[in-house]
Amino acid sequence: MDTTPHQIIAFHVSDRSGRSAEALWKKIPAVYQAHAVFYTDQYAVYTGIIPPARHRAITKLARTTNHVERFNCTLRQRVSRLVRATLPFLKNLANHIGAIKSFICDYNLTRCAAFPG
Repeated sequence: MDTTPHQIIAFHVSDRSGRSAEALWKKIPAVYQAHAVFYTDQYAVYTGIIPPARHRAITKLARTTNHVERFNCTLRQRVSRLVRATLPFLKNLANHIGAIKSFICDYNLTRCAAFPG
């Protein structure tokens, strides 16, 4: 998530393995990879993926994850398939990812309208 407009710049649906972290890093636009500072939890996998000059591992006490946590809550509330694991449409991962991607596109357009120029 970009800190100023609070837009989602990349996402990856999977577990929290090193392979998933690499896949997420590859999806982040090159301009962010080259210039942005990435704040993550203290999960060790990120240390091997994100260059040290661009990475800041923080604790929950720093209270800088509130925007991401708020987005996660909004995502769960508005994409109902993330809440109920018993519904049959959850069985197709491609449809599941498509629903998340559709929500993120709408979310980013809404954020873009809220923070013009």
